[in-house]
Amino acid sequence: MSETINNNAPTDEQRENKILMVAMGIMTAICIVLALLGFCFLNKPDDIVQGQADATSLRISGKLPGRVMKIYVHEGDMVKAGDTLVHIHSSLADAKLMQAEGMETVARTQNRKIDAGTRSQIIQAARDMAAQAEAAVEITEKTYNRMENLYKEGVISEQKRDEAKAAYDAAVAAHRAAKSQLDLAISGAQKEDKESAAAMVNVAKGGVAEVQSLLEDQYLLAPCDGQIDQVYPEESELVSLGAPIMSLLKLKDKWVTFNVREELLNDMPLGGEIDIMIPALNQKKAKAKIYYVRDLGSYATWQATKATGQWDSKTFEVKAKTIDNIPELRPGMTVIYNQR
Repeated sequence: MSETINNNAPTDEQRENKILMVAMGIMTAICIVLALLGFCFLNKPDDIVQGQADATSLRISGKLPGRVMKIYVHEGDMVKAGDTLVHIHSSLADAKLMQAEGMETVARTQNRKIDAGTRSQIIQAARDMAAQAEAAVEITEKTYNRMENLYKEGVISEQKRDEAKAAYDAAVAAHRAAKSQLDLAISGAQKEDKESAAAMVNVAKGGVAEVQSLLEDQYLLAPCDGQIDQVYPEESELVSLGAPIMSLLKLKDKWVTFNVREELLNDMPLGGEIDIMIPALNQKKAKAKIYYVRDLGSYATWQATKATGQWDSKTFEVKAKTIDNIPELRPGMTVIYNQR
């Protein structure tokens, strides 16, 4: 009877297995409860959108091809509007300017000559001829009057009277011609000649102005305040027409750019304000206002990987400017936006 009782009693190994099973069940229950609590009460992590700071970059170039004689700035220098950046020399442009100025001098001289009119000696000679013709008219007129009276008295023949009349008419015609020559000498060149000479002066002045406009670019100036970003040529190198010499950053015109999927645009509306963080500035936090939203096109579309249950999502470029000025914010710095 005692042997039967001993056989039915649990052994030590059975008790240990039972305790182990109970402990595993308890641990499993605890894990399930914790998972349920985490699913119900833990917040969803924020969606982090990473962007980049940027600034307007101007390319400094000119319309004068030539040789870089002197570069007055270096990369990283801060400049003010109107500061001299580079000197470009062109011997060809200098020669063109000398030629244009010579043509202007010739045109001005010719114009002054035409404006001055006929030489005084020619005018005086024409005046003398007119006086002689006038004196001849007076003499022939008196002679004709005498002949007319003598003819009426029957002293001379009609032929003599006609000869005196012909001489008088010839003297009148000669006086008229001499008077015309005098008027022509006094009036000088024709109106059309004067206008043509004045037009040639304007053409010559235009040629000088054209070359001078090219030479204005031999000294390139900073168009605005900013920082020299890159300098491309070295001194003594040749540059062509319109070739960029350097780039200038307008640090006052800065913004941050994010490339986001379209389902995230709900929290980034045009004109809205967002909170951003700049890791490089000791995780500085700031506010920025969105002023630009644009579709990047089909090349930036996120393609769905499943036939059903998903859809394509386009990428949009979002630009925002910080509400407060942050001088330390530099182009290229990373900017973080935590989308809740």
